[in-house]
Amino acid sequence: MTKLTPDQKSTREILLAARAFNRRTMLKTSVLAGAAAFSAPWIVKDAFSSSGELNLLMWSDEYPDPVIPDFEKKSGIKVNQTPFSQNEEQINKLQATGGEGFDIVSPTCNRSPQYKDLQVLAPFDTNKLKHLGDLLPSMLGQAKSLWTWEDGLYYLPHCWGSEALSFRTDLYKGDLAKLSYGSLWQDDVKGHTQGRGHSFLLGIGLWMDHSGQMPSNRMLDGYKDEASFKKVWDPILKFAIEHKSWVKQFWDSADNTKSGLMENDVWIGQTWDGPPLTLKKEGKPVSYQAPVEGAIVWLDGISLTKAAKNQEQVYEFINYLHTPEVAAKVSDGSNYNPVVTGGDALTSPAFKKNFQEAYPGDALKNVWPWPAEPGWYAEIRSQYVDQFTAA
Repeated sequence: MTKLTPDQKSTREILLAARAFNRRTMLKTSVLAGAAAFSAPWIVKDAFSSSGELNLLMWSDEYPDPVIPDFEKKSGIKVNQTPFSQNEEQINKLQATGGEGFDIVSPTCNRSPQYKDLQVLAPFDTNKLKHLGDLLPSMLGQAKSLWTWEDGLYYLPHCWGSEALSFRTDLYKGDLAKLSYGSLWQDDVKGHTQGRGHSFLLGIGLWMDHSGQMPSNRMLDGYKDEASFKKVWDPILKFAIEHKSWVKQFWDSADNTKSGLMENDVWIGQTWDGPPLTLKKEGKPVSYQAPVEGAIVWLDGISLTKAAKNQEQVYEFINYLHTPEVAAKVSDGSNYNPVVTGGDALTSPAFKKNFQEAYPGDALKNVWPWPAEPGWYAEIRSQYVDQFTAA
């Protein structure tokens, strides 16, 4: 049997979790949902005895109403929210402030090397985490694998999702059974696509690998070292620049993704799952689906800053989030997926239906988890992205 590298072992954890989140899980009966609610009450009265404030640096769409208002009402703790839209934006804020002014921040799991280098985070006191054992084992395993440093655990899961293809059902005429990252570069969608710069480039690479145009071990060869990165990414960048006219817009936030589809004549794009699935649930002519190369899977979480002034409130907030009922509210409002055991059973029928349609057939067996990104990788990738977007 082939031995896995440390990076492959860590990314395998999130892949196994995505596979476990399958149709049988999503089709749990209302009886089971009721049993979960009965056995895991979402409020522990003794836990909400303090007052004060909590300063949260957060993804703009990962704490949908009524998650925070309900917490404030039941705890007496005011949550001051500072939203952001990209990891780079959060990293810049933490570099500028040293973490001052924030109690909790929200990294993406695979960015652990970059956040470790910042040296602004503190380990959790796991004795104060009442629901650590209720987190999905594979999600917690991914967090522990990448975020356990010398003096403890620096990261807890919050929600997971994917990046794949969203499209206008009334405008995109391609064959959904053959949907591919290469679909973004077909002649019939020229001038009507959207994506992030680095995601576009990754998608091109996955397509080239899957189609046999340029084998790259599903793009993992580019993570070895800078020379290997350039060997893999140079042909990708060349293709992207030559096809820049296919791009209608580069999105930079969840809201921008939605406006592209609904207002800016985007027919198809490479996006997160939450925004298009929210539009779909609202009855808009939008859908989202994993391509043949596999959806790109991510895990977002919670970290504590060294500068945190409100640690008691931090633990109350985390213990509130890590209950099935609240995890389900996060998912129903954001259309990202729960990381708490039993949370999926409490989501709405619309959420369950959208999840099944987003990952048809064996799609969950073919996901692509973001590998850990060291600082050198992020730096050189940003240079390639700049060349693409400026072309």
